[in-house]
This record gives sequence, structure tokens and C-alpha cells, in this order.
Amino acid sequence: MNNITQRLENVKKLQAKRWENEDHWDDINDLLIKELEDILSIESENTSALINLGAILCDSGEYENALVVLKRALDLGSEDKNLYTNLAIVMVDMGINPEEYHEYLETAENMSENPLTFKAYFDPHSH
Repeated sequence: MNNITQRLENVKKLQAKRWENEDHWDDINDLLIKELEDILSIESENTSALINLGAILCDSGEYENALVVLKRALDLGSEDKNLYTNLAIVMVDMGINPEEYHEYLETAENMSENPLTFKAYFDPHSH
């Protein structure tokens, strides 16, 4: 296992702990963003890091930045279910027309999740 893979596994574990430590949500998000940006400084085309960064940015309400990061992973050819799901979540949170994000959801149905990535938070009751 290479160093980047281990770091991405650690990012995934730490992001899951945000929900158990909501008092430290912002601090954990800052750590996650710093780590993912550091990974991307080494491997700028690492789609797992881009997908996870997009999810964290979305969870932080930085929808425009999240969309840019996620579309970069898309342009790099990622076929990760979490990428397509996260694109749809960002677009829902931005209030974009459903027709524009339904295609991403339909595409995601036929894909598999990369074990190194995660989904952005989505509360269906808030929309």
C-alpha cells in the first residue's frame, strides 16, 4: 500500500469521526482540507482526493468551490459512484434545476463506490 492510499484511508476515517465530534466539526474539516490539498500537491490528478475535497467543501457550504473540484475529477475520467452522487448533492444544495443533476444520479446507479472516497452529507428533508 502506498503512502497516498494510506493517507486517503486516514482521511476517510477522520471524516466519519466528524459526526461523533460535532463540537470540533470546523477543526476537523480544516484538517481534512489541509490533508487533501497536501495530497493534491503531490498527485494533482488524484481523483479520490478531489472527490473527498469536494464532499468536505460541500459539507462546509462552499458549493461553488465544491462544484469546481468535483468537475475536475469528472474531467479526469473518474467513474466513482461517489463523484456522481456528490455532484448531484452540490447541485441540489445550490438550487440548480433538477433536470441538470438527475443525469448524474442516473449515471451513479450503475457505478461502484471507490473505497477511498465518501459522499457529502445530504438531508432530503431540508430541500
